[in-house]
Amino acid sequence: MKVLVLGAGVVGVTTAWFLSKSGHEVTVLERRDAAGMETSFANGGQISVSHAEPWANPAAPLKVLKWLAREDAPLLFRLRPDLRQWLWGLSFLRECTAARTRHNIRQIVTLGLYSRATLQALRAETGIAYDHLVRGILHFYTSERELDAALEPARVMREHGCDIEMLAPERCIEIEPALKSARHLLVGGSFTPSDESGDAHKFTQNLARLAASRGVKFLYGKTISALAHEGERIAGVCLEDEMLTADAYVLALGAYSPLLAKTVGIRLNIYPAKGYSATVPVADVAKAYSVSLTDDEYKLVFSRLGDRLRIAGTAELNGYSTELNEVRCRALLRRTEALFPGAGDMERAQFWTGLRPATPSNVPYIGATRYANLYLNTGHGTLGWTHACGSARALADIVSGREPEIDFEFFSRKALSRRSGPPRPAPRASPT
Repeated sequence: MKVLVLGAGVVGVTTAWFLSKSGHEVTVLERRDAAGMETSFANGGQISVSHAEPWANPAAPLKVLKWLAREDAPLLFRLRPDLRQWLWGLSFLRECTAARTRHNIRQIVTLGLYSRATLQALRAETGIAYDHLVRGILHFYTSERELDAALEPARVMREHGCDIEMLAPERCIEIEPALKSARHLLVGGSFTPSDESGDAHKFTQNLARLAASRGVKFLYGKTISALAHEGERIAGVCLEDEMLTADAYVLALGAYSPLLAKTVGIRLNIYPAKGYSATVPVADVAKAYSVSLTDDEYKLVFSRLGDRLRIAGTAELNGYSTELNEVRCRALLRRTEALFPGAGDMERAQFWTGLRPATPSNVPYIGATRYANLYLNTGHGTLGWTHACGSARALADIVSGREPEIDFEFFSRKALSRRSGPPRPAPRASPT
């Protein structure tokens, strides 16, 4: 079967890989000139099953209100005259109950465990290199209140198979000695020894090369303007000057997915969550961290990528702008220097921002649509790197008519049809 995969980020490329392994003839369309050049380019680098508590949780509404006036807030809603943003926000609030949080944690952990195991199998099969480290993820807390609030989510994660352990400050420092300088700030932590880290951009580009060597075709510099449909099937993908056709289509355009989906009447509740990162050369190996870390109070992650330090995090809901905000950039360095003084060469920091495709629940869209030959693999939010291999493998099973191996609530044609309206005219211009 001929399959067109729309998007060559980490999700699109892994989807192409597993579809090809399933025997399909795969072509990938990408508007940039190479794979992994947008949201997969400089993310936090964590394969973090333990990062399963969604943004939408019972404590979130008060935090969001508190952070509204802070330019460097971990989660910042920049309120706009944007109906999509307001509808997304209302859905977010509905996900903030304790029951919905437990349900969403189960979904996120289940997919994360499956995806991490799939990545490990792919690495063993191919020998793919991407500055990966298998040293676990240490989540540290500098607030007693936040540490207490983490106990119940950690219990739910353990219940569903995540090997997360709560720790005293001294044990945190034993695991990552670079935290010694911040001992006066620490109140505790949690550790997941089976979690990993690695460079998503290197992985995506190297996997694209491997996929191409096995017959996957990559068409770069292709801007998609709309999908065309005939009855209950997608008829083709409209580019600037041509239409490409296939037997099946997979939408993996990250934050831009809802813009294309609406051209055939499908509403995806995805909003761009602008994230920031800084990549800093290691200045002093003795002071630099090597275990991947998560700073709960500031919602930052720290990963060691060879001789580089990656600091990433925060989320800004402000439409599709990718303009760098100097205040938010400098906040990354300020926190890093406070925790790990002298570890990195801050004068040589490289800043980046990308748009994460966030759903209100943090659970992605994976599965079928009301069109018999259109499939979704999008909406992974901050966990695209963590969930890429698992969602791609599962999606390849669905496209191939097989039942995926994991207990995850995949989208069915019937379910998505209930959420979809009538087809709308294609927009005049689209950033896809």
